Amino acid sequence: MRQWAIIACGVAFIAGATRASTQSVDRTLERELTLLEMKSWEAWKSRDSSFFRQFLSDDHVEIHPAGISNKTAVVASVGTPNCEVKGYSVGSFKLTVFNETTALLTYRAAQDTQCNGVAVPSPVWTGSLYIKRDGRWQNAAYQHTKATDPAPKAGQ
Repeated sequence: MRQWAIIACGVAFIAGATRASTQSVDRTLERELTLLEMKSWEAWKSRDSSFFRQFLSDDHVEIHPAGISNKTAVVASVGTPNCEVKGYSVGSFKLTVFNETTALLTYRAAQDTQCNGVAVPSPVWTGSLYIKRDGRWQNAAYQHTKATDPAPKAGQ
């Protein structure tokens, strides 16, 4: 009986250590993908289409109020003066890891942006799906949905 108790304690310890290790990896990945996402907002604001050429996967899908776009359309659009980003804020980041090559970063964003004279919806809840290919994280899908709830308070 005592052997079973020792074995059970060992299994519980290993499971706890594995969970803690996974959480640490997830926090590191969350910081990495959050940084990438924030760089994409800066690139969007400065009309840096070369950033998006590298950042987006070749099979990227973007869903927005005007329809569905692919990488080619996004890269072409970002480099034009069609959209003016006067300012933005992002926060409330949360990472969901599906496996070692697939992760979803969700967050809230607000922006003062007009595209072709029309205000871009703000604030929004955003989802950015990342796929790890060729040793680097690439954005495979992006979608935002108009937020109807009040902004979260600091620390939420």
